[in-house]
Amino acid sequence: MKPMDLTDDGYCFVCGPKNPVGLKLEFSFDGRTMKTVFCPQKEHQGYMNIVHGGIIATLLDEIMVKLAIEMGMPAVTARMDIRLKKALKVGKRIVVEATIKKDTRKTIEAYAKAVTADGVIAADARGKLIKINADLKL
Repeated sequence: MKPMDLTDDGYCFVCGPKNPVGLKLEFSFDGRTMKTVFCPQKEHQGYMNIVHGGIIATLLDEIMVKLAIEMGMPAVTARMDIRLKKALKVGKRIVVEATIKKDTRKTIEAYAKAVTADGVIAADARGKLIKINADLKL
């Protein structure tokens, strides 16, 4: 089987600068933690004025994979367990951040959280990522 091409063409829904309907988020990396800030708008809602859980899940997934890549371990998500703890309101800024909890030869275990301006963890996720290397074909 031929390896899957994981080239970034700038159209990622979360961070791609070329995607006209994307979120275009920018990320910061401090050597251990990846962070981004997101202020959801009306088009990101599920129920009226409540951010859609799928958008939150997307952010948590993206930041874990982005962290692995930044740390020199390209990976894709194999499993993600999400807890949506508190409804996020449209127009209210959140900080999304991720850390690596465990790194083995083939997998990475990561943790991500979405935190409100008043410090409440509104959602979090644990992800199992599969490292992409010459030995692994997708």
